[in-house]
Amino acid sequence: MRILACSDLHGDLNATQRIVAETGTADVLIVAGDLGNEGQGAEPVLAALKAAHCPVIVVAGNHDRLTDLREISRDWRDVHVLHGQSFRLRDVTFFGLGGEIPRANAALWNFSLSEAAAARELALCPANAVLITHTPPKGFVDRQPNGAHDGSVSVLETLKQKQPRLLFCGHVHASFGAEETVGNSQIFNLGPSSRKVSL
Repeated sequence: MRILACSDLHGDLNATQRIVAETGTADVLIVAGDLGNEGQGAEPVLAALKAAHCPVIVVAGNHDRLTDLREISRDWRDVHVLHGQSFRLRDVTFFGLGGEIPRANAALWNFSLSEAAAARELALCPANAVLITHTPPKGFVDRQPNGAHDGSVSVLETLKQKQPRLLFCGHVHASFGAEETVGNSQIFNLGPSSRKVSL
């Protein structure tokens, strides 16, 4: 399966359109959150993603409103907004969970989950799935410029227990483009440039 993936488009329609133009050779497009900025601007990005030449799987980032993403794409056949849910394409199961884990930004627009709430949702992730989260696992592809790790413990525990084939995330801008392997799982912090991965 040919996967095209990105995250953190933050309202950039030019970047979105460039990525959509690449979907002619992809089997699925994954967007690991932050389509908009501070709770606004996701609708035109999501509308542009609808033009992809393959199914699109989206999780909400901390800058997105999950309810808005679901409402906008409700009647779209090939756009799937996942939050604590799976989607099966061919013989591959994708599981998604959005939001910032744990909450670090107190702004009202910030979509976040506690580690405990995230752990409950992530318990539903099947083993060996392709896991899509907005927040990276703690200690991997999550390093800030000051050396701090801003990932999630619950995502890390899920990585260890469920051993996803691939884990796609974003959120920590300083680690965009970072890639690590834990056991048999490849982890990618994506960012707004497209990433091609074969499975």
